[in-house]
Amino acid sequence: MNTIIFRTIAPLIVAIMLIFSVYVCLRGHNEPGGGFIGGLIAASSIAILGMANGAAETRRALRIDPLAIAGFGVFIAGFSGLLSLFTGSPFMTSIWLYLELGQTTVPLSTPMVFDIGVYFVVFGTIAAVALALEGDGEEER
Repeated sequence: MNTIIFRTIAPLIVAIMLIFSVYVCLRGHNEPGGGFIGGLIAASSIAILGMANGAAETRRALRIDPLAIAGFGVFIAGFSGLLSLFTGSPFMTSIWLYLELGQTTVPLSTPMVFDIGVYFVVFGTIAAVALALEGDGEEER
């Protein structure tokens, strides 16, 4: 499936899917969604880009190894749990911070940081698997 139409439209599809994945990730604490499904959507977009451009070119476009992204996500998710220890609370206790920005209050929380970590873990892991599977087909050509 390497047509000129698919190669042309793939970057647009990828951009839309990545923006939607971030939206799903950030709204996930209060509504359906979260880091896991957001990461799956983002990894699916990378798989689409890999099908259109090839795994090698997609890896160059990412600039960072997907497994390094997954490792960063594990660090962020673990860090979100450690923050509660500084307040004398048990590990993974939620901490909330409310920022007043003009007429709007923006809630920031450790569960959101955890979701962002999960997003990176799922994105990095699934993208690495998808690119590895797509790369196997390139060697046979």
